[in-house]
Amino acid sequence: MSQGNNRNKRLLRISLVGFMCSGKTTIGKMLAKKLGWDFIDVDNEVERIEGMSIPYIFQLKGETYFRKKEKEVLLDFLNREKIIISTGGGLGADPEIMNLLKKKSLTVWLKISYESFKKRCGKDDNRPLLKREEKEIKNLFRKREETYKQAHLVVDENSPEEIVRLIVNFRKDFY
Repeated sequence: MSQGNNRNKRLLRISLVGFMCSGKTTIGKMLAKKLGWDFIDVDNEVERIEGMSIPYIFQLKGETYFRKKEKEVLLDFLNREKIIISTGGGLGADPEIMNLLKKKSLTVWLKISYESFKKRCGKDDNRPLLKREEKEIKNLFRKREETYKQAHLVVDENSPEEIVRLIVNFRKDFY
C-alpha cells in the first residue's frame, strides 16, 4: 500500500486522547454526529464486554488486566473506518499505543489544566485512579502529558462546539 493510501485511511478515524475528564466522550459524540460517523468509548466498551464497571475490573482483576482489555478493544476499532475513538486516559498515554494511533488515525489531544481536571472530576467514585494521593495524581498527569503532546493536533480548553470545529477544520487540511 502506498503512503498516500495510508494517509487517506488515517483520515477515516479520529482518536481522542487526554487525561481523565478532558472531554473525550463529550467531544467524541459531538464530532461523530457532525461527521456522520460512529463513536466508540473504549472504557465503556471494556465495561460492556466484561459486564462490570471499571472500578470492579480494577478491584477483581487488577489494573494490568484492564489495560490489556483496553488495548484489545482499541485494536479492533482501529481496523474500522469512519469512527471516532475515545481512548481511556491511560491508553493514550502509552507511547506504543500513541505511535499506533498516529499511524492509524488522526490523533487529537484534548488538553486541559490540572485545575480543570480537578474541577471536572471531583471525587468521582467511578475513577479508581482518583483514590490515589494528590501528589501521585499530579505526577501521573505530568507524565501522561509527555506522550499526549505527540498527537497530530493539540486542542486547548475551549467550548465543545469550538473544539469540534477546530478538529473538523484540521482534518480537512491534514495531509
